[in-house]
Amino acid sequence: RGVPEAKLRIYDSGRKKALVDEFPAVVHMFSDEREQVSSEALEAARIACNKYLVKNTGKDAFHLRVRAHPFHVLRINKMLSCAGADRLQTGMRHAYGKPAGVVARVKIGQILLSVRTKEENVEAAAEAMRRSKMKFPGRQKIVVSKKWGFTKWDKEDYKRMRAEGRLVADGNQVKYIAQRGPLVVP
Repeated sequence: RGVPEAKLRIYDSGRKKALVDEFPAVVHMFSDEREQVSSEALEAARIACNKYLVKNTGKDAFHLRVRAHPFHVLRINKMLSCAGADRLQTGMRHAYGKPAGVVARVKIGQILLSVRTKEENVEAAAEAMRRSKMKFPGRQKIVVSKKWGFTKWDKEDYKRMRAEGRLVADGNQVKYIAQRGPLVVP
């Protein structure tokens, strides 16, 4: 009676523990329509993207992340299609259906997949995204981001702030060190 399990189980694949400085380039695929994307479609896209990248760049040359999460439950009001079904069925009376699957509700411009990688693998990442685009309904666009990896800083700002010590590596992300705050006691 509960909600069916999402087909998508793994949201990160590739070398997800790579430090933030190792993969500066990032490619995003975002939705160009307001729609519902099923967990099956997300899983198929992840597999297609992962397979192409492993084959063409190696399994440790990228970090793929699925950014859409299927939380919305779809229901279906099952109808009988056998002979004499009209006696058993109630039509649209009590039409509240049973859970059938889960989908991600996606807005225009919402990112579905992201891949961070080295600069030389950007073309391969874009091609992998193009192939995984075939698994989705509707229209998607692929962009090469100006940001550094999965951080929120542009590449030039990132390099400058890392050199100044304003950003500190923290796994596959960075921590921002504010100028204000408690004084360091010598």
